[in-house]
Amino acid sequence: MTMLAMIMLGNSAVAQQRAEVDSELLFVRRIAPLLREKCLGCHGNGPEAIEGSLDLRSLDGLLAGGDSEQPSVVAGSPEQSPLYLAAARQSDDWSEMPPKKAEQLSSEQLQWLQDWITAGAAWPEKARSQEIEKQYAQAWSATDGITVQTSGGLDPEWTNRKYAAEALWAYQPISSTSVSGEQNPIDELLQAALPHGLAVAPRATRRILIRRATLDLTGLPPSPQEVQDFLQDPLPDRPAFARVIERLLDSPHYGERMAQHWLDVVRYADSSGLANDFPRGNAWRYRDYVVRSFNNDLPYNQFVQQQIAGDELDPHNPEMTIATGFLRMGPWELTGMEVAKVARQRFLDDVTNSVGETFLAHSLQCARCHDHKFDPLPTRDYYAIQAVFATTQLAERQADFLPQENTAGFAERIYLQQMRETHQATLAELDRALLENAQRWYSDHNISATDWDQAVEDAKSAGRNSDLFNAARSAMRKAGIAEDAYPPKLVGFTPEQFGRERVARKGLQRLRWEFERYEPYCLAVYNGRTKSVQSVYAPTRVPEDRLEKGELEQTAILTGGDPFSPAEPVTPGTLSVLQEQLDATIPQTIAGRRAAFAQWVADAKNPLTARVIVNRIWLWHFGEPLAGNPNNFGASGKRPTHPQLLDWLAATLVDEQWSIKALHRRIMTSDAYCRSSHHPNTRLLSELDPLDISGAVFRPRRLSAEELRDSMLMVTGELNPTLGGIPCRPE
Repeated sequence: MTMLAMIMLGNSAVAQQRAEVDSELLFVRRIAPLLREKCLGCHGNGPEAIEGSLDLRSLDGLLAGGDSEQPSVVAGSPEQSPLYLAAARQSDDWSEMPPKKAEQLSSEQLQWLQDWITAGAAWPEKARSQEIEKQYAQAWSATDGITVQTSGGLDPEWTNRKYAAEALWAYQPISSTSVSGEQNPIDELLQAALPHGLAVAPRATRRILIRRATLDLTGLPPSPQEVQDFLQDPLPDRPAFARVIERLLDSPHYGERMAQHWLDVVRYADSSGLANDFPRGNAWRYRDYVVRSFNNDLPYNQFVQQQIAGDELDPHNPEMTIATGFLRMGPWELTGMEVAKVARQRFLDDVTNSVGETFLAHSLQCARCHDHKFDPLPTRDYYAIQAVFATTQLAERQADFLPQENTAGFAERIYLQQMRETHQATLAELDRALLENAQRWYSDHNISATDWDQAVEDAKSAGRNSDLFNAARSAMRKAGIAEDAYPPKLVGFTPEQFGRERVARKGLQRLRWEFERYEPYCLAVYNGRTKSVQSVYAPTRVPEDRLEKGELEQTAILTGGDPFSPAEPVTPGTLSVLQEQLDATIPQTIAGRRAAFAQWVADAKNPLTARVIVNRIWLWHFGEPLAGNPNNFGASGKRPTHPQLLDWLAATLVDEQWSIKALHRRIMTSDAYCRSSHHPNTRLLSELDPLDISGAVFRPRRLSAEELRDSMLMVTGELNPTLGGIPCRPE
């Protein structure tokens, strides 16, 4: 086969000019991966996944056909091959495949299938396929993409696959962008990419600028006095506005506004979500930690490390323990029907993906069941990162209240105490009724109540003065007495009593969670072995023997993401696609894994971390990010509209000690931020910049729900400006 023929395989633009194609090579490089991606899920991933009796795992299965007993491929004749006709959706005789229209083959993929069948539909044996792969790996056309060095996929095809160069932009080192220094570099870099002939909008008025800046940095509108002071400031526009920015950055409400953004990213909530939506009594302490961090301009690299591994970095500092609340932000439901191993795995999957999306802008969960379909992220990397958290256990950890924490709202405990006393009184009344019903039950069944009466007296002698009925039943059961020899649960209750008992019992359970918010504990994690438990309920307090007792989990690649189907074991690691420019050694000890991983994430040489946060900050100011999807810097995410600007901002953030406030100053003092939203030539603007990405005007953005609500409360005088503390109850 000639090099020309191989080049033509990788380039659909010259499909009409193709020479005779090597059918074996085409199968190895195109058809086999296509079958795996589009077909084997229903026709070959196991005996239970052979729909229509059509097995596409082998040539024999292909030629045997399915229920139709007709060969799926007729070599040399695509138009007579059911496989091609079904994929092309060109025949009423064959079902359209894949059945979902969103998954149908592209025109290029159909061309590969047609060429393969026309050339003879070769299906080489495994050894021959590996030989072909090795022989042509280097000769394959450069137009076919770039091979990326990773830890390796689950099969050689994925390991050696190639990527479009533009899809790998996020993994490249942050470029050094030179600027003249004659103007704000943001404006210089935007100007360089401005469409030829397009002028920029004029500067916005002072009234607009102070409203824009105040809402951006505090989430509140400026007061009439603040507007008036700015309008009457004798300083020129630029220094006067710079003074406004400094005042807003010093406002305690700045931290609240930035925390609103950040807490949305990490999915913060005061309850656990899902069906039961249990309260998270101490989650507010993590929320207030985020507010303090932004107000204090905590360097972003430290902010990252503290949330991933604060308890390892400084185990005796309550603030560091509180910071790890980030790892507990996912939805979580604990029910008696849960399988402990499944619940544990769900936590590990959630925290792995959350770290990936929040700090690295990569949806790592796409590699949970298979190697990533679009990005150079093998399944092995997914579980290597998961191994970092394999010794991380959920807990409510003791952390003394800090002087800067607001505990003024603790007076609500009086109301909760009254509710608790009401529920306890209800249960005491019902317990007395149960004891009376028990005596009637013995009488009705003509059974001696001697053992029962003794069990009740024993409970009283032990100092118990409530729930005597259940205590007696428990004693009878432990004594080995037959279950039909003592009263059943809730014996003799009417429907009304049954409802009252359930409401009171559940109410006390929820009140226990409510009272937790007033205790010096925080929603956090600890390092330890996973305990062998019969229930999935996480420990409410850190056990004393947290490092020794239990099982040290060996993380393994899970087949299909199933915790009961472990395959190849893996050790703690990072993203191997970055190993050449930023390698890390993660210890396999119980403690220290998260600290080493956090250092890797926050390393200045990590090309993702700084890019991700400056992209988010840009989004929070302009309403649109520079790189289209702030949680996805992979191939399926949008490329940056201004890559040089993104890299300059990222490099500047690192150079300025990861200061977020310095980044705000850079952005908000630029002409791009201060422009009017009205362009003098809207027709030309729509022609030259139809997507409104040039920065020629300031794009208006909608107020968020928080801004809208707080603004209404502020102008009506009903806003409570108190910083932090336990969350208020929704009305």
